[in-house]
Amino acid sequence: MRVGFIGDIVGKPGRSMLEQYLKKIRKEYELDFVIANGENASHGFGLGTLHAKELFSYGADILTGGNHSWDKKEIIPLLEVMPILRPLNYPIGVPGRGVSVVDVKGEKIAIVNIMGHYGMPMVENPFLTAQKVVDELHAEDVKTIIIDFHAEVTSEKYAILHLLKGKVSAILGTHTHVGTDDLLIDTGTCYVSDVGLSGARDGVIGMDKDAPLKRFLTGLPASLEIPKKCKKILQMVIMEIEEGKCIEAYKLRIFDDQERLLARAVHEK
Repeated sequence: MRVGFIGDIVGKPGRSMLEQYLKKIRKEYELDFVIANGENASHGFGLGTLHAKELFSYGADILTGGNHSWDKKEIIPLLEVMPILRPLNYPIGVPGRGVSVVDVKGEKIAIVNIMGHYGMPMVENPFLTAQKVVDELHAEDVKTIIIDFHAEVTSEKYAILHLLKGKVSAILGTHTHVGTDDLLIDTGTCYVSDVGLSGARDGVIGMDKDAPLKRFLTGLPASLEIPKKCKKILQMVIMEIEEGKCIEAYKLRIFDDQERLLARAVHEK
């Protein structure tokens, strides 16, 4: 099975990169399933109904979320009926779901969305939540398990790798919008601290640079906005998975004005 995972899609620049490239990527790399983090897809904050439908039409099979999952209230009813996840470790009673098990080419695949603790809204312990859901999925004989770990710090991300390596197919970090150069495969588990954003690459975490610079220079508040003109990037991890184990992984980066770049994962011994 070949699965693609796209990092945080930030506003119109990110959506436009998926529109232009995702169907081509699916065909070229023979992808069976595509997961994308969509919590910043609508103007950088949240996911609206129209843009959710857009991303599905471009070739995403399921959308994951994070701390911005609730920014667009219109999406909340759709969490119950569309393949859109929010972090599993929100308290009981919160709308939506954080795990989905789907059939891909006759094989069960579980997509799990979990949010970290540091610098994030109030959620249940991500480590206990992850451990519990993975045990439950194993009991249901689900071997292919892919986790979107939406977290701020690499310490949490590496710790959850050591907790779950060999038990899940992939742990893919999102949230910081800055892609990290640590893609690896350890005991059959693909890992990267952050896949990186798909959107504007010449601003600040996908946003126009002026407001962040004002904040840093003066300490005064300024509203973050998606740039009207920018250089764009699409970032994703492509994984080859057999019997629940990742056997190969690549980081694909596509620039709107340059050739694409492809980096291979390091296998830990």
